Amino acid sequence: MSTVKNTVKLNKGSYKQRFAELAKMGILVFHCDDLANLWQIKNPNTLHTTLKRYAKEGLITRIQRGLYSLQPAEKIDSFLLGVKILHRYAYISTETILARNGIIFQEIPKTSIISSISKTFVVAGREYRCRRLADKYLYNDAGIVLENGVQVASTERAVADILYFNPRCYFDGDRLIDWKKVRAIQREIGYPQNR
Repeated sequence: MSTVKNTVKLNKGSYKQRFAELAKMGILVFHCDDLANLWQIKNPNTLHTTLKRYAKEGLITRIQRGLYSLQPAEKIDSFLLGVKILHRYAYISTETILARNGIIFQEIPKTSIISSISKTFVVAGREYRCRRLADKYLYNDAGIVLENGVQVASTERAVADILYFNPRCYFDGDRLIDWKKVRAIQREIGYPQNR
């Protein structure tokens, strides 16, 4: 009988170790498919039962169906959370980057994301707007940098992106824009040059 109890304690410890390893790797937000691959769990029922149990024990937090975190959603970087929700290639751009860099002065309530789908959604009280961009432009990484594990547009890429979607866009901080870099990015991506 004590052997069975020791085995159960050992198994619980090894499962907790799995999450400690995720934290060490810096992976805070993950999809259930990612965990199935990482932990080599082939049976979907086993995976979902395991994740449900872990959430009940407080080892992980369920953000939405199929998406889990080691932290509550409110504590996760909003850029990371938005990109993880989409579960596809995406980057932060347009109004969010331009407001952050003083190019537009309006308050932007929604985080702007560029991806292969068009979608608006709210997670943990945060609003997101995802714009659809054709693959031939989307996967060109000109002016995209990695920031805290998330792809983020430079100011010039954000200007090029927003001009692609809205050629008549007004910029409050027009003097802060390096137009030569914007045109170079537009040429490299293949965007029409309208300014």
